[in-house]
Amino acid sequence: MTPESILVVSPNAAVTEILQRTLSGPVEITVFSHLRSAFDYIYNEIPNILIVDIHGNQESLGLLNTLKEDPLFAHLPVLVILGEGDPVPDWKTLPVEDYIRQGDIERDMAMKVELCFARYERIVEVNPLTRLPGNISINRQIQSRLDRGVSFALAYADLDHFKPFNDKYGFSRGDEVIKITGRLMLNIVRNTLHRDIFVGHVGGDDFVCIMDPSLIEETCQEVIDAFDRIVPSFYDPEDREAGYIQSHNREGHDRKYPIMSISIGIVSAEKGSFSHYGEVTTVASEMKHMAKKHPKSCYSINRRIYTQMTESIPQPPCGGPTEPTNQTLQKGRRKRSGISMKPRTT
Repeated sequence: MTPESILVVSPNAAVTEILQRTLSGPVEITVFSHLRSAFDYIYNEIPNILIVDIHGNQESLGLLNTLKEDPLFAHLPVLVILGEGDPVPDWKTLPVEDYIRQGDIERDMAMKVELCFARYERIVEVNPLTRLPGNISINRQIQSRLDRGVSFALAYADLDHFKPFNDKYGFSRGDEVIKITGRLMLNIVRNTLHRDIFVGHVGGDDFVCIMDPSLIEETCQEVIDAFDRIVPSFYDPEDREAGYIQSHNREGHDRKYPIMSISIGIVSAEKGSFSHYGEVTTVASEMKHMAKKHPKSCYSINRRIYTQMTESIPQPPCGGPTEPTNQTLQKGRRKRSGISMKPRTT
């Protein structure tokens, strides 16, 4: 079992020494002196819990608010350490789950951390492999944007030929591919430096990201380029050189499967185009299936024109032109299924 990871931020060496001694056990503890210097670590590793010593450190209060305003880290449990004479903060403006006084660390910190972990597991659904938010959070993020009336784009990514890879090399190597895919998406989306972004893990080899429509295609192309560059390194040298693996299909017959690729379906949700998250995710799923028709890594984006009663049919995979059709679909009659479907592996 992977140990829980705890990030401790305190400039006080005595405090960090007590914490490391008190929290010894099946946990990984990383220590930083200042929260600002820990941001890269948080974005790259996503700890299970963040413990921040805010005694005499007003800068950390502002940084904590910045961190928790990011949808990527709204679920991250934060426990703050106060000095003996520090006033209790206004919890309405400080987004933390709990606090402890410096004098109580040795006696109570282990219990506080255990309670934070338990509360976290009950309230927030996070994928244990990638540490990314799951289906409930994904659907909430979509619906929140629809309710606010903001335009956004959602990309739904799925790995091609992952199941044969997993069958041949084992789930351990398969898990590494899943983790690196989540890490790639998280870092590339974060590097857009846009505030209203989100990355989630539907489950299995399915991921989503949400961001500004003007950035989505460039971002997805970056994900594709990075994935295609890195994923061959997970294959044995002889398979990598051959460009395929020999594995069994669902009927138990031997066949050749190419190096894994990634297919991404994109839906651009302009203001007023949708009313329910299920409508958005249904279109994203359709676009993903269109992208999967292409033999290599690819994204497909909807080019629908939404009116009061009708919408056009999406374009062919990977940026092809839209062909005019007579097919129409009454707006609002989409199946409202969300992405809480059974993850699909291929």
